[in-house]
Amino acid sequence: MKMRSAVRAQEQPIDHLLPQFDSHGGRIEGPWSHLATLDELLEQRQICSIVRAKIAQLPDSYRIVLLLRDIEELSTHDVARLLGVSGGAVKIKLHRARSALKKLIEPILRREGADG
Repeated sequence: MKMRSAVRAQEQPIDHLLPQFDSHGGRIEGPWSHLATLDELLEQRQICSIVRAKIAQLPDSYRIVLLLRDIEELSTHDVARLLGVSGGAVKIKLHRARSALKKLIEPILRREGADG
């Protein structure tokens, strides 16, 4: 019982993140400054797809480090421990992976080679 109450005491409240409703049950929302158009949503999806494809082009050891650090948000120490390498090796691979990914994506951002 004490352990259960201790766990409950540690939980962070979520009430401030939940939607609010008026007396008629309608959701109370602030004004939207911009509503994305269908074209904008499709473009975002295309960009995500292109970035994923470019990440897939990286050599395995670089792609894994990039995914673990930037997508999974693991610490350098945790990535090093998982891969059995030094923290310095992780930092070097991450820097090189980011540089290579930037080089792969830049032509698309400049609308060169937009066919991927």
